[in-house]
Amino acid sequence: MGVVGLTGAVAAAAIGGIPAGEAVYLVVQSCLGAAGIGLVVSGLLFLLRSRPLGVQVALAALAPVLAVALGVGWAASRMFISTHDLWVLWVVLVGAGTVGLVIALLLGRRVAEASASVSEMARRLGERGPGTSLRPEAWRPPGTGPHELATLAAEMELTSARLADARTEAMTLERSRRQLVSWVSHDLRTPLAGIRAMVEALEDRVVDDPETVARYHRTMRREADRLAGLVDDLFELSRIHAGALALDLQRVALDELIADAIAGASIAARAKGITLFDQVADPAPVMELSTREMARVVRNLLDNAIRHTPGGGTVVVCAALAESGGVAHIWVQDRCGGIPDEDLDHVFELAYRGDRARTPGDGGAGLGLAVAQGLVEAHQGHISVRNEGEGCRFTVSLPCSAPSPPTQPRFDDPNAFRASLCDLRNAGREPEAQ
Repeated sequence: MGVVGLTGAVAAAAIGGIPAGEAVYLVVQSCLGAAGIGLVVSGLLFLLRSRPLGVQVALAALAPVLAVALGVGWAASRMFISTHDLWVLWVVLVGAGTVGLVIALLLGRRVAEASASVSEMARRLGERGPGTSLRPEAWRPPGTGPHELATLAAEMELTSARLADARTEAMTLERSRRQLVSWVSHDLRTPLAGIRAMVEALEDRVVDDPETVARYHRTMRREADRLAGLVDDLFELSRIHAGALALDLQRVALDELIADAIAGASIAARAKGITLFDQVADPAPVMELSTREMARVVRNLLDNAIRHTPGGGTVVVCAALAESGGVAHIWVQDRCGGIPDEDLDHVFELAYRGDRARTPGDGGAGLGLAVAQGLVEAHQGHISVRNEGEGCRFTVSLPCSAPSPPTQPRFDDPNAFRASLCDLRNAGREPEAQ
């Protein structure tokens, strides 16, 4: 801007026929006077830095008016004009300067009002918290104030909404954590209490006939297997939540993956008289997967289907490529009778079993589907459930391209989950004898 001004001054002198030496003298004198005014105003702004914004804006707007008045007054005093004409010029300059000052004050007032509105929004955000309306009673639409302040006000509204969403999510996570601690503590205590009672009975020789002793041993083995499975699920979830899940990707044919899962679940299915079927497209899709993790996903879905399908029913496992060819689907269809509509959105939540009483038995700890969801999302896939026919269908959708390694944890702070594990460990302890 300074170069443009100097160029304009030189051009005006050339057009007006002013000699070069005189033109340089005029430019230097006017620039020195304007610079002096600028220094004075800068000093005043520094002294008044704690005053309202409107006062500072008005003072800053007055600086160019004073600079122009000083230049005109100095030029007029160097001319050979009458004293009367000189005073007329000063009257004109004072009047025009006064009007400029009033206009500057009015403009500064607008800026001050907009600034006060933003300050009020910040105060409301601190006092009322996020999620509440931040607009003051004397609110003006953003378009009536300076663009920067209007943008700041809009950003504060968005920030308040984001903070409200984050607080709601944090409360939901904390509630889920507490429920996980409570429910899994119950699932830990129940088999531990049973094992302890049977061990004490065997130690005290309360039971000594071979048949009862063998039954106690089978029961303790079964309960120990349940505890091992629960602990395994908890540490798998801990790996998922902490972002420490390392996928060993290999090219795997889905028919082999499903066949292995069915073979592992066949004993439990045979015990309930449930028939397992597999239907895999020919040729079978070949995917870049971590075999161990994805086999666990299919096995968890199969175990869930077998657990909820009545005896004598059927469970079908299918796999096929989508019509687009970029996604493969694996789905498990059972005959459980369907899931209530209000529960469909909660089946993948931690420790959810659909049993509010947490009745002990073969219902599991409600972690299998949460583990399956975490492993599928680690493969950048998606898992869903819907009611279909006489049961429900769990569908796993996986991209055919190899998933990129995770760069950050998928859930909230892993320290919170480790704290949950510590709570679970402490919850399983009995009080020490006094």
